[in-house]
Amino acid sequence: MPSFRPTRQASTPAIGADGHAPVTNVTVDCGIYCQGTRLAGTYSTAAALDEVREVERDGKKAFVWIGLHEPDEAQMQSVAEVFGLHELAVEDAVHAHQRPKLERYDDTLFLVLKTVNYVEHESVANARDIVETGEIMIFAGANFVVTVRHGDHSGLASVRHRLDASPGLAELGPYAVMHAIADHVVDGYLEVTELVEADVDAMQEEIFSPNRQTNVEYIYLLKREVVELRRSVSPLTLALQRLLSDHDDLVSVEVRRYMGDVFDHNTKASDRIASFDEMLTSLVQAALGKVAMQQNTDMRKISAWVAIAAVPTAIAGVYGMNFDHMPELDWSWGYPAVLLLMATVCTLLYRTFRSNNWL
Repeated sequence: MPSFRPTRQASTPAIGADGHAPVTNVTVDCGIYCQGTRLAGTYSTAAALDEVREVERDGKKAFVWIGLHEPDEAQMQSVAEVFGLHELAVEDAVHAHQRPKLERYDDTLFLVLKTVNYVEHESVANARDIVETGEIMIFAGANFVVTVRHGDHSGLASVRHRLDASPGLAELGPYAVMHAIADHVVDGYLEVTELVEADVDAMQEEIFSPNRQTNVEYIYLLKREVVELRRSVSPLTLALQRLLSDHDDLVSVEVRRYMGDVFDHNTKASDRIASFDEMLTSLVQAALGKVAMQQNTDMRKISAWVAIAAVPTAIAGVYGMNFDHMPELDWSWGYPAVLLLMATVCTLLYRTFRSNNWL
């Protein structure tokens, strides 16, 4: 495997002569691939493209892949000038917060991918976030690929290693890199959906377990995260469909075959997320029904105890009146008899309520 060195050097200046931070400050890697094999060496953005053009003059196929992490407007503009990127796509790449989409600007395709990452937690009750998202923008042209990442969990090192180890895939050109990145991102969707499914199953078990208190807020938290996951995954389906059906003058048949597999995986992830959303909606309704039943049970218990307490209160209230002529007022056994009457009636009410499952 051809070796390569990182593009960032210890001597790289923090601020350029124009007062802006140089592109190398946000460049993760810059590599040249010739006939499927990565060339050794470190290149700047402009030098890499010049090298590719020099190789192409010899009749060989080559392209450059430059990866950027959260560039600012000036840094992105300098890259755009080298590769001729459209200003609208450049603006999207800088400011991020885009929905997954595919756009074409002349002979350059611009693909936006949302990355997702599962935040480890012991239970939903202890979690503040379950899924975090990032973005990857891909500019792919005839002899270049520019990737712009936003987020700390969306690294593409594994994709580069895979490409370096698979000359046959890299030989298919820049759009093969686009496929490899999309495949990597969609595989992440499937992994996250499996982990989220475990959370949904745990929540379902809690809702339908007897004698357990139900906190609807936890279901709302999980549903909010599933909605965020759905916004990241579902729109990509349309973008991949367009990539499969259109732009056949740019994307080869072989690459589109690979993209078809990515499309199938994304559809699978999207369907699973939609099922999570529907299931959580049902769980919210079930939880609200369970809460209502718990409230009804509590009210029955309270009503039963109030009824029992009303008996001695009523009898004591009667004998607390200041009248001279009352039944059994002068009887020596009157006090114990009244207490016995209170206890008897309360016991009968208690046994009646217990037999009717009110207590």
